[in-house]
Amino acid sequence: MIKIHPNTLKDLEFQKVLEQISAMCITELGGTHVKEILPFQKASEILPELHRVKEFTASFNSDNRIPNHGFDAITKELRLFDIENSTLEVTGFRRILSVCETTRELLRFFKKYEEFYTYLQEYAETIQYTSLVAEAIHKIIDRYGLVKDDASPALQQLRKQLQHVKGQINGSFSRALNTYAQADYLDEIRESVVENRRVLAVKAMHRRKVKGAVLGQSKTGSIVYVEPQETLEYTTELTNLIYEEEEEVKRILKALTEQLRPYKSLLKSYQDYLIQVDMWHAKAKYATVINGVLPMLTKEKKLHLIKAYHPLLLVSNNKKKAKTFPQTIELHPENRIIVISGPNAGGKSITLKTVGLLQVMLQSGMLIPVDPYSELSLFERILSDIGDNQSIENHLSTYSYRLKQMNYFLKKCNENTLFLIDEFGTGSDPELGGALAETFLEVFYDRGAFGIITTHYTNLKLLANELPFATNANMQFDRKSLEPLYHLQLGEAGSSFTFEVAQKNGIPYSLINKAKKKIERGKVRFDKTIANLQKERSQLRKTSQSLKSEEDKAREEAKQLEETNTKIQQKLESYQELYDSNQKWISLGKKLDTLSEKYFHNKRKRELIDELMKMVLQENVKRKKVAPKKKKVQKAKEQKVIKEVERKVEGIRKRKKKEKEAAAKLPPPKPKVSLKVGDRVRMIEGRAVGTIDSIEKKKAIVNYGMFTADVSLEELEKVG
Repeated sequence: MIKIHPNTLKDLEFQKVLEQISAMCITELGGTHVKEILPFQKASEILPELHRVKEFTASFNSDNRIPNHGFDAITKELRLFDIENSTLEVTGFRRILSVCETTRELLRFFKKYEEFYTYLQEYAETIQYTSLVAEAIHKIIDRYGLVKDDASPALQQLRKQLQHVKGQINGSFSRALNTYAQADYLDEIRESVVENRRVLAVKAMHRRKVKGAVLGQSKTGSIVYVEPQETLEYTTELTNLIYEEEEEVKRILKALTEQLRPYKSLLKSYQDYLIQVDMWHAKAKYATVINGVLPMLTKEKKLHLIKAYHPLLLVSNNKKKAKTFPQTIELHPENRIIVISGPNAGGKSITLKTVGLLQVMLQSGMLIPVDPYSELSLFERILSDIGDNQSIENHLSTYSYRLKQMNYFLKKCNENTLFLIDEFGTGSDPELGGALAETFLEVFYDRGAFGIITTHYTNLKLLANELPFATNANMQFDRKSLEPLYHLQLGEAGSSFTFEVAQKNGIPYSLINKAKKKIERGKVRFDKTIANLQKERSQLRKTSQSLKSEEDKAREEAKQLEETNTKIQQKLESYQELYDSNQKWISLGKKLDTLSEKYFHNKRKRELIDELMKMVLQENVKRKKVAPKKKKVQKAKEQKVIKEVERKVEGIRKRKKKEKEAAAKLPPPKPKVSLKVGDRVRMIEGRAVGTIDSIEKKKAIVNYGMFTADVSLEELEKVG
């Protein structure tokens, strides 16, 4: 069972987070329920809630966006169902219908997309929906909120009579209007409306000549408003019919109320479901504002926050367009307690509150602003003592209150507890209060509790250094500017920079020296040593970062050199193969030339053929025989290589085509220098330099020393 004391929620300003989430609800009831959120009491309820909020958050950027869940509250109607013989109004039935149809639409949606909204669908399956309520209301009330004519046979008959009587009223009035208008008894306006009834505008002098009831007169008295006698008779009949219609409507609504009364608890479950959907929606909206994510949850007692932001501070700074500094902090069985020290206004309390508030938010089913790779576990108790809790009503001093808190901690603290204490041990004599605080900390440590405290007390820093599963930490401070860096550094205690801060704020140096003499020399030296260690640690950190940067740079350069060396080696091997091949062909060419010359002189064909066959056999001896299987494999490899080459060639062709098209758009190139025999040249895209031996048409024979090549003149350029 998870229990978090209300004072802890107050210390961590959890209510302010709820108010910000409440503002994102689209229904009044949803906003009210959000403000009443408390951390879940059962661990089994937390993970499904977190996944539901995560799914809702993902829906904002999805094509399958969750339908609108807005509704008008039916709380009043549900209360009326509890009152015997009560009758709901038409507007009440319309609100009930809206709740039913919105619930049905959401349930259908989650069922349809259950692969995307697994956890939301699991919750939706707990809602027992029936269409009987909506069908009953649709049968009686139309889409405009009026009772239908066919809601009952009696109502249908009454409304037919009403239409008939209204027609008779209009007919009789029109006849009277025409009659008295021809007799010139009426004023120019002829008719008017008094008390929603049509009347004749009769001239006062002809009042007695017009039969009917006087319903009023003009301000000047020159016009008398008269309802004709014939119309008056029909109006009386209409009034009676309207009364009968109203009574029938009341009877129908009463019957409908009785019909729906048994479904009261079901309707309440629909409204509760829509309230819950609105709460998920608000939590998801808030997650998008603070960049909230679902971290990794572990059963092992562990808390590893990476780049964690305080949500309230983040929202406030975002409005001001100011930077918010994240913190990274870790608690685990080998490092259960962290003692944070350092000067005031350095961010110690914010770090403490960030850890506590994010843990409470997570255990209340909210996504939190951390790196997704952060790891958290659930704690059965979260205890806090943050800020000046002096109680005026109970006549308690700060220290008395804190002692009561420590007593409560001692009763409840165990291995499943996370405790957070700000300015541990303050409020009393520094030495005596520090000693008591040290004793409390030892008890918390012995019980296996996890916790973070902030302090200025030296003895607590020393204790954290001595305990195996506790560690010191400090909020980084610039020693020169004495400005906070808002970065938590684990592994070392922090100096309070008491005298340095005093000097920066203009306190005379002579007074600071006098103060130093009043305290123990050892304490000053200890604080100074801590400050110097912080400075050296900071310098070492910068040096380490610089060396790492240099190492990365050197590694990158070595990699580039290795790649260059490999390319050069490949080129050398390629040139060697080309050279060996050329030498081979030159040797064969010389042998063939010798045979040709010999045949030229003696004309002996048989001898020539024998010599040629001998040459062929000698060359074939050098070739290796390939087994059929190996030959097949080799052929397959060759085919694969050929296809790869063809693919690359096709790519080169396309690239060349694009280059030609681009070149066509460029201005014409400058005229080339004419080439002649003996010029030293090289190919435009090559590096090898040769000499032109001869030129035929638009081609040149270029001598590269070991071999010659037939190259188009357009592909050559002169080398100076």
